[in-house]
Amino acid sequence: MKPTINTLRRGLFAVALLISSASCSDFLEETDLSNFTADNYFTRPQHATSAVNSAYEFLKTTTGGGFNGAPWMMLEFATGLANTELGQAQNSIFVRNLVNTSDNEYGRVYWVSSYKGIGNANLVIAKVPGIQMDEAAKKRAIGEARFLRALYYFNLVRIFGKVPLITEPVELTSQTLYPEQATEEAVYKQIEADLVEAEAAGLPLTDASGRVSAGAVKSLLSSVYLTMAGFPLQKGAEYYKKAADKAAEVIKAGSFSLFPTYDDLHNPARKNVGENIFMVQFATNIQPSGWQTSIIPYNQGISAYSDETGAIFANKEFVESYEKGDLRAQEKQFYYRTYTLSNDRNTTVDLGGYYIYKHFDTQAHLVTSNSDLNWPMIRFAEVLLTYAEAANEASGPSAEVYDAVNRIRSRAKLPNLANLTKEQLREAIWKERWHELSFENKTWFDMVRLRKAFNVTTKTFENYVGHKFSYGPVLKERELLFPIPTAEIRNNSKLKQNAGY
Repeated sequence: MKPTINTLRRGLFAVALLISSASCSDFLEETDLSNFTADNYFTRPQHATSAVNSAYEFLKTTTGGGFNGAPWMMLEFATGLANTELGQAQNSIFVRNLVNTSDNEYGRVYWVSSYKGIGNANLVIAKVPGIQMDEAAKKRAIGEARFLRALYYFNLVRIFGKVPLITEPVELTSQTLYPEQATEEAVYKQIEADLVEAEAAGLPLTDASGRVSAGAVKSLLSSVYLTMAGFPLQKGAEYYKKAADKAAEVIKAGSFSLFPTYDDLHNPARKNVGENIFMVQFATNIQPSGWQTSIIPYNQGISAYSDETGAIFANKEFVESYEKGDLRAQEKQFYYRTYTLSNDRNTTVDLGGYYIYKHFDTQAHLVTSNSDLNWPMIRFAEVLLTYAEAANEASGPSAEVYDAVNRIRSRAKLPNLANLTKEQLREAIWKERWHELSFENKTWFDMVRLRKAFNVTTKTFENYVGHKFSYGPVLKERELLFPIPTAEIRNNSKLKQNAGY
């Protein structure tokens, strides 16, 4: 049996990976799968809930850390703005040095986990309509699944380009057992369709349990439209307006707001509320988040964790590209370069680099070594910046555009932007995206859709192809996509490798 999109081909369903309940921690509870199949499972309302929960599960797979790095780092090292002390994490180093290959485990994890999530979402969409249950609840469950399927495909099409587009459960006899690649246009059309359906599913505007909300759907749709306006589809002004309009709906709803301090971004008590529109769910002592050992310096003795890997930190040149006085670049805001020793909390040491503080669980490092943080996927700050960029592209500078970007700058203790041309404001907004959304798996996607890269020395933007990283490597056209994993090419002869790999 071929391993490509395993869950889809087998027609199997991880039916009860998670028990059915709406609370945040119940996303993480496992139960016995042995007695269930896709044919006999979907009979009760509780099955719809646990089925949807299983589609959330594979959002977790790319996060994490340890001595081998983690897949989420792939999208950070590809920007040229990250560094590592972990010499054994060859997958990270290959991406960072622009010598990546299709054997990279990071890419394989993205591919496989995304298709497993899609497989479970497909089963929900196909099977839940047949369950006798409250119709409004049924519609919401299917809406959640459509959002998740769209999110998985949005990642796949941006990372790999042309990918198989499968929207029905797959069994061993299915014609799509060995699928061909769809065009990027077709994948985006499906993503948009799923999100439009999810938007009409009656989901609540916010959801403090961490489930998909209408706010999350609208926010993701604004990001999809922004991407469709740029490369590779280049749909231009119409889609910039669509992105701006959808982001404006989120802003005007008034249910989301920027946190007053950056500490709230990594405060477990602030999960799924305020600025956090959609997050990957973790819970201490059930399924704790796994990246804490990766964002602390290598073996400097600052943490309650026994493993200190130094797997990823920010390039000095990038942190120093922030404007003078920018609060985000100051100590223990977005980054940190000093900390106390675990065996003597009265002694502070200089760590010699800029480590990532926005994902830092203070309680876990000081005491518990068991993190309760979620991974942020959509923040209100991103929605504001999406609106600002898209509205400026569609109609030029306006009071609303300035208000959106200046809300980001005001929190950073920076002066308001004013009296700029459309072109000047465009680059100012891009710069805010680079500085505000750093190390949240956003920057590389922005680079590719814009075909632009940020020069940390000149503090200006230049063409993606030909851009030289501060430490030497130069981006080539092939780096506009990642390679399709070797195992997928080997086991499905219909798949064609991306150019240059």
